[in-house]
This record gives sequence, structure tokens and C-alpha cells, in this order.
Amino acid sequence: MTERNIAVVTGGSTGIGAEICRQMLAADYQVISLARRKPDWSHPQLTAIEVDLLDNAATVEAAAEIAARWPVSHLIHNAGAIRAALLPDVKIDDLNALTQLHLGAAIALAQAALPGMRARKFGRIILMSSRGALGLATRSAYAATKAGMIGLARTWALELAADGITVNVVAPGPIADTEMFREVIPENSEREQKLAAAIPVGRLGRSDDVARAVMFFADPQNGFVTGQTLYVCGGASVGTIVI
Repeated sequence: MTERNIAVVTGGSTGIGAEICRQMLAADYQVISLARRKPDWSHPQLTAIEVDLLDNAATVEAAAEIAARWPVSHLIHNAGAIRAALLPDVKIDDLNALTQLHLGAAIALAQAALPGMRARKFGRIILMSSRGALGLATRSAYAATKAGMIGLARTWALELAADGITVNVVAPGPIADTEMFREVIPENSEREQKLAAAIPVGRLGRSDDVARAVMFFADPQNGFVTGQTLYVCGGASVGTIVI
């Protein structure tokens, strides 16, 4: 185990986050999962820390604790929420909450890890945006803040490139094996079938599809790729989908 193999993964207890953790562990990373609840599985190189990333003070405290204990080399900010609503029903409280979760937590975690990354002249920061950042009905707060993650990454990529730190974005389309997806689309429903048929590759995504994209950006050898957004969406980002 080297210093360059220590990753923080937010939302690591379920869905995409859990699959990212598993693939990193399989690649001999040490992984620190940050989520509201601990995973229902364990691994000798997995540390699970419970924190509500909607709470900025708790997030800052957890980030500082992690940076003090581990020489973090990789930060994957995967945790997210939707809070769907058509425009007349959008609540500013929801916008503020998702701003904290998607953007504020990213900033707090990156700020805590940054001194160590700069000292070691190496770092990988990967933010999880969404196909929804391109626009999707009922996603005002979600799309706005997920699009904001792309702006963060492009800005940080410019600021941190000279320090050997890359910053990239993975933007998934509909990923069927996640709680977030199932909150919106019932399993084996007509809506699910129509959505799958509307995706150019003809199927819904899986968490492992997304995790493999994360692993590409995480690779220490891929230091010439920064400020980029990779849509893992079966082609949905170049077409139109209706959920």
C-alpha cells in the first residue's frame, strides 16, 4: 500500500458509491467511506465514517479528521439526492440543501485534502455529476447543482494542474441498481421499460458501468486528463430522454 492509494468516497454505503469502493478495494486502495450510514458489508481496507453531508459543520469536522489521520490521495464525491419538483413547486430549502450536498461538501472535502495532495504533488479528485445536469423536467435544484459540479471541476483543474492534481467529472445517466433511481422509477414498471428503450444502447446503466469510469480518472497514470466530464449514459447525453 502506498500513500497514493488512499481514497475518500462519499455515499459509499450503497449503489454507485458502494461499487466504487469495491472496485477500489479490489485494486488495493485503502478506502474511507463517508455516508449517513455504514455499509452492510466490510473489508480489511475499508473504513466507514457516518456523517450527514447536508450538515456543513459536520462535514468540515469529518474532512479535517480524515485529513489528519490519512494521507488522502483520491477524493470521489459521489453522494447525491434529487428532490424532484416542477418549477411551481420548487422549494428554496431544497435548492440550499442540494447546494450544500453537491457543492459545499465537495469544497469542504477538497479543502481538507488539498494541503496533503499539494505536498505530495499528486491527487485525483472526481466529482459525480449527472446526465440531468443537461436539463430534465422536475430537476431544477438537482440539475442546477449537478451542473455546478462541472464548473467546480473545470475551475479546480486549472488551479491544481501544476500540483499534479487532476479534477474530473463522471456524469451517469439512469442507473437502475440504485436507491435514487428506484425512488423515481418502480422496478419492472412500464416507465422503466420505456426509459430503457429510449436510451440509444437499449438498456439502463449499472453501478459497475459508472465505477469503471471513476477508476479511469483515478488511475495515477492518467495525469494528462483533467477538467473533463465523462457521461456514462448509454448515449442519453446526445439524445432526449423522458422519465
